[in-house]
Amino acid sequence: MLRMDQVHVIRHKVLIERRGIRQVAAEMGVCRNTVRKYLRESMPRRQQLRRRSRPVWERVEPRLEELLAEWEPRTALKQRLTAARLHQQLISEGYRVSASLLRSYLRERRRQRQEVYIPLIHRAGEEAQVDFFEVVVEIGGQWIKAWEFLLRLMHSGREFAWLYERCDQLAFLDGHVRAFAYLEGVVRRCVYDNLKPAVRRIVGMQRVLAERFLALVSHYLFEPDFTRIGEGHDKGGVESRGKAIRLQHLTPIPRGDSLTEVSQALLRQLEQAFSIRRSADGSSANELWATERQQLLPLPAAPFEVCRTQPVEVSSQSLVRVEGAWYSVPARWARLQATAHIGVDQVRIVGMGESVTHPRVRFGKRRVLYRHYLPELARKPQAVRQVAPELVAELGEPWGAMWSLLSAAHGEREAARVLARLLGAVGEHGEEQVARALAAALREQRISLLDVITPEPPTSVVNAVPSALAGFEIEAGKAADYDHLLLAAGGGHE
Repeated sequence: MLRMDQVHVIRHKVLIERRGIRQVAAEMGVCRNTVRKYLRESMPRRQQLRRRSRPVWERVEPRLEELLAEWEPRTALKQRLTAARLHQQLISEGYRVSASLLRSYLRERRRQRQEVYIPLIHRAGEEAQVDFFEVVVEIGGQWIKAWEFLLRLMHSGREFAWLYERCDQLAFLDGHVRAFAYLEGVVRRCVYDNLKPAVRRIVGMQRVLAERFLALVSHYLFEPDFTRIGEGHDKGGVESRGKAIRLQHLTPIPRGDSLTEVSQALLRQLEQAFSIRRSADGSSANELWATERQQLLPLPAAPFEVCRTQPVEVSSQSLVRVEGAWYSVPARWARLQATAHIGVDQVRIVGMGESVTHPRVRFGKRRVLYRHYLPELARKPQAVRQVAPELVAELGEPWGAMWSLLSAAHGEREAARVLARLLGAVGEHGEEQVARALAAALREQRISLLDVITPEPPTSVVNAVPSALAGFEIEAGKAADYDHLLLAAGGGHE
């Protein structure tokens, strides 16, 4: 088919310059019928030809459709059907067909099956899309895998991101609580794929929501909306933005002392990028956000409590296992039942009318506070020797200095025996009083066990003394005297 400028030249040469059709056809390199055609028509137009018969294809097509119906259920992403494989099979069955014809057929078949996307309208305060993205961060000099929670408002593009150590339901719920508090309002509808923290099971077209997620929805009164199964691009806005954040704000790999520190830095970067962003029509992102902010639902009076409760059993080592990690509790709880309240960053264990809170640790790790074992350690000097560095670090000063002084003076074995007696004194007189006595002993540069553990004398009460005894003076005994006797007898052996 000729171009418009060529049609113009043909018509000008014949109709204006009065040249012959044969001459113009020779000059333009076209046939005379083409010249005559464009003398009748001023626009180039492809002639609709009569459809040719395709006897070979008419024989091959039914068998090709049978093969596709039979083989497609037996394929995978990396073991898919190709034109070469189908051509090989058809040739083996006696069909005469070219591979290029099969390639054209498969190409057209894929085109017809591809999804057509609908341009949507995102109204102010109406929709947010939510998802998790795997990232890598450097915490304390070590690379770890973390999860980026992202909630993005689709009208203004305002977004909230936070990093978590786990991609579990607690992180999922906590992300919503933080996001709504950050936005100072609640969006009317949140769109998710069918992730486990939100959906317990799928029945037909219905989703049965997880109990804690349903409680979150009820607390903030937003509508949960879910994509089609296997069609994560139904929430393409958050999908593309999550990957962009990973490349634009988390590359190179960010460093920090904690995930909270890295998350706060990320949020500041997102705020700065949002403030200079403009939409396709030229309006600023801040203007869109000002409009959308007014359409958000108000926050409830109190935030949703993000925790999960489960009964636990205290072992003979006074340890509690929660999600594969071990946490210590006071030794008097051993072999009893307790209740664990699991949060995003902390685990609170309740038993015997008391509670103990630990930072949440990874699967297989232990979080032990030897302060919980003071009554047992007071009776087990050998155990004290094995855990002394960790124990005195928990107790703080002056325990660390006292342990160093005792170890240097008597060796670790004897120092552990003395430290065990001091721990027994803690149970009898209280940690604060013993710590004061230790500090006084260190100031006076003495290591006198009985002086240390002797309680402070009570306030003296003056009683009337008979006149016959008034002239006598009685010297008060000192515990240090007995300490010298102990040392002379063998260094204070039990």
